[in-house]
Amino acid sequence: MAARVLSVRGLQLVLGYGARSYHLSAMCRRAKVSMSRFEPQEYIDYKLLQKNLDIVRKRLDKPMTLSEKIVYSHLDDPVNQEIGRGKTYLRLRPDRVAMQDATAQMAMLQFISSGLPRVAVPSTIHCDHLIEAQVGGEKDLARAKEMNEEVFNFLATAAAKYGVGFWKPGSGIIHQIVLENYAYPGILLIGTDSHTPNGGGLGGVCIGVGGADAVDVMAGIPWELKCPKVIGVKLTGHMSGWTSPKDVILKVAGILTVKGGTGAIVEYHGPGVESISCTGMGTICNMGAEIGATTSVFPYNSRMKAYMDKTGREEIAALADEFQDLLVPDEGCEYDQLIEINLSQLKPHINGPFTPDLAHSVSEVGAAAEKHGWPLDIRVGLIGSCTNSSYEDMGRSAAVAQQALDHGLKCKSQFTVTPGSEQIRATIERDGYAKTLRDVGGIVLANACGPCIGQWDRRDVKKGEKNTIVTSYNRNFTGRNDANPATHAFVTSPEIVTAFAIAGTLKFDPERDWLTGADGKKFKLNPPNADELPTKGFDPGQDTYQDPPKDSQGISVHVSPKSNRLQLLEPFDRWNKKDLEDLQVLIKVKGKCTTDHISAAGPWLKFRGHLDNISNNLLIGAVNFENNKVNEVKNQLTNQYGPVPETARAYKKQGINWVVVGDENYGEGSSREHAALEPRHLGGRAIIVKSFARIHETNLKKQGLLPLTFDNPADYDKVQPDDKVSIIGLKEFTPGKPLTCILKHKDGSQDTLVLNHSFNEGQIQWFQAGSALNRMKELQK
Repeated sequence: MAARVLSVRGLQLVLGYGARSYHLSAMCRRAKVSMSRFEPQEYIDYKLLQKNLDIVRKRLDKPMTLSEKIVYSHLDDPVNQEIGRGKTYLRLRPDRVAMQDATAQMAMLQFISSGLPRVAVPSTIHCDHLIEAQVGGEKDLARAKEMNEEVFNFLATAAAKYGVGFWKPGSGIIHQIVLENYAYPGILLIGTDSHTPNGGGLGGVCIGVGGADAVDVMAGIPWELKCPKVIGVKLTGHMSGWTSPKDVILKVAGILTVKGGTGAIVEYHGPGVESISCTGMGTICNMGAEIGATTSVFPYNSRMKAYMDKTGREEIAALADEFQDLLVPDEGCEYDQLIEINLSQLKPHINGPFTPDLAHSVSEVGAAAEKHGWPLDIRVGLIGSCTNSSYEDMGRSAAVAQQALDHGLKCKSQFTVTPGSEQIRATIERDGYAKTLRDVGGIVLANACGPCIGQWDRRDVKKGEKNTIVTSYNRNFTGRNDANPATHAFVTSPEIVTAFAIAGTLKFDPERDWLTGADGKKFKLNPPNADELPTKGFDPGQDTYQDPPKDSQGISVHVSPKSNRLQLLEPFDRWNKKDLEDLQVLIKVKGKCTTDHISAAGPWLKFRGHLDNISNNLLIGAVNFENNKVNEVKNQLTNQYGPVPETARAYKKQGINWVVVGDENYGEGSSREHAALEPRHLGGRAIIVKSFARIHETNLKKQGLLPLTFDNPADYDKVQPDDKVSIIGLKEFTPGKPLTCILKHKDGSQDTLVLNHSFNEGQIQWFQAGSALNRMKELQK
């Protein structure tokens, strides 16, 4: 591979662009093209994908969306696979797996317990979640390395032992690293993080999953996905001025809401696509997680080609040119739903607080804040995160900041900057963007997730103090960023965040309002303009990658039985072949219940590798329907109120299994499988709700729990906190056949309900075996 790269570079020096493109394409026809520079022996096989797609095309005999092309070309059995959008389960062969450090702990612990010697597909671990923002990049990184040494060592040795690439702390956020190095048009990638769809900005179908799904793929087992519907978003017009790619997804979120994309891939297309940069398309796909979408994707185009050329992947771009028909939708393809957005008319948006689908135009948010009593004063503006930390994002923010500096102004609000990767950090340092952002008052944080996921040692407000922050992040659930339920978090583009931080108030509209310079003169901010990609190329910065050795027999992975950070897993118990009778209601959850409510992040991230310890955060953020309080439920054995985890442990100690009852879109948010592992560990057997978010429903199945939905959503109201719940029909548990639920009330009366499920035959076997991992071991035997 190295020799071939040198040859390509030699051609680039000698040939002009047109000749270079021709010769690269000719080389691609003669030689294999590696998936990444880190895996020279793993090749992109578009020919196989095309062959699979041709088989499916003959069967379906219709024009196909891009989503269908990529998904169906990765079918394990394209000849016999039953295909029905929104109906059937597909068995797929993903190209690779990506894991972030918080979820990789449990994924690798499960892989270790599988007994397999090495991963079957290219896989990587990225250390980005365990670095807390406190004072600044270098010091925060050094502190994180010291505090998390045991976990980082475990991940590094486990990666080396089992053939997984390892990106060290400080390398950057998983999704930026994937975009820079691993994503490519037509790839099917799964990642143990809900914002894995970021890779759709480079034309791939990249899907967030739980760790157990990742283990399946790493073990070489076909991965199951319910055949997604496809929502088309047709983009027309051209972006300009203050409008940014972030505004596209903020607008879509306002249209579809947090559950409108559930079970669907959102596919962007139309003439407006060409006005969006590759990293801008990544931003749009990234935040598609906030509408519940399986993933989002853009068709292959010139902006993707330019990005791959700039990131040293000219050969992949040339190969994609050869197979472009595979990487764009067919003319005349049909979508299950179609949304049209004219980019020329799209205005800057800001969404929030407390939910990412409450959309406002920037010009109107001040009035909305006054109407609803949201604090107008902006305490902190935060830019970066996996959603908006590209070179272009940083350049546009710096362009706004420089205008303020030119008039003698600095930020009125606190201001933080999170580079997406070491490559981005090094490049914006070299090109002066970082200095400009510091000069205006910014603190440059470590290349990590930081405040976006609650890794923020915030000290400017007390818990419970009402305040407003504005971020360029993707998610703004209650308490997510700083564990303060009174923080009103809004999400918008990084350039709008920068303008707000300079003005210090939600009532500022940069398109309309004036600022006063240090000289007393009024001025308006001009719309920001910045290079999409660095003219001098990217500076890679420090080398932060650990390649797995070819021979790992001498490497041992040690987990101390005394550790409070890591714990080897014990298999869950098998189903006893009986109906589940007299389950106690642990909590009836009221309203929104995200994975943050079920298994909080922030300070709890340090226990992600220790199931028993992290189970002490089970449902501590959920609102109890009975008393409207958080983390306070009645122990039906003692009639005393106490924390949810403590009550669950009390039931488990007495051999009492329990059930959780929930509302709509239960488990929306991140891909964390701890939100499924914890209830299983503490004695939960079923979760009964009005509707589920996709990833969480799958995670529950993987861990041997029963995710069930009310046939009649109004039956939620019939469940009382002190009910005993029996689930009948498990002896005849079959796909599509509802189960019966009997509610035994305290007064002796009963209600009989119908519960639906989405289990297929294989998933029923997970339940019967006690978990998907148990079933895998059975098959190995």
